[in-house]
Amino acid sequence: MIPKLAGIRLYPIKSLEGVAVEAAEVLPGGALKGDRRWRMLDRQGRVVNGKRTAAVHGVAARFDVARDLVWLDERGGSQPRVFHLVEDRPAIERRLSELLGIEVTLVEDAENGYPDDTDAPGPTVVSTATLQAIASWFDGLSLDQVRARFRANLEIDEVAAFWEDRLVGESGVEVPFAIGEVKLSGVKPCARCIVPTRSAETGESTVAFAPIFRKRREQTLPDFAPQDRFDHFYRLAVNTRRRPPLETVSLRVDDAVVLD
Repeated sequence: MIPKLAGIRLYPIKSLEGVAVEAAEVLPGGALKGDRRWRMLDRQGRVVNGKRTAAVHGVAARFDVARDLVWLDERGGSQPRVFHLVEDRPAIERRLSELLGIEVTLVEDAENGYPDDTDAPGPTVVSTATLQAIASWFDGLSLDQVRARFRANLEIDEVAAFWEDRLVGESGVEVPFAIGEVKLSGVKPCARCIVPTRSAETGESTVAFAPIFRKRREQTLPDFAPQDRFDHFYRLAVNTRRRPPLETVSLRVDDAVVLD
């Protein structure tokens, strides 16, 4: 069977919830249009994210990216307030400050977003089967909950678990592939932080999540995965970058995935 793009997820405000879309533009710099377009800073100019505070998990966010709208509420709340991401920025900042308990401002980069890996700022790639396998490692963890913890942009189906490790080459070697009309290179396996150890809904830590993950990841590492790229096994998904031509093009769910 031919691998296909099964899902696209954008995270308009970095560290908050994502939104599934049927199509997304890929900008020349590699970012998906609208992904990590905004990030939160505190009064000292430091980034506010899940690595620093679990309070972000207490914010419920829902997005309409076509209309640049966001609904914000406390987790479990019943009175979400809607804002326009561009026109209502001061009001969004006030609401986020209330929900987080610290004063925050929003900054924007509409062209490149705010990727975690500026060396490989393209969309992150993982397979559906990989996420299902990880869900099976932990009692009570669902596929959607694993998606929410690891926050990948592109999900590939019709492949085996950890297929995306094929997109990782030996040190210094990039692996070319294409999704629809978009030409990408796999650069490195993504090192994870503390965020996946917590429930995306409650912020509660899963006992021994990282040690269990590392052990099972090592046990299930495919034979084709380059060992020297896994200096540790708390890695999941693949960081990518665009390849020429670099004009703006679009991805759509069901696009074919081809290794060059």
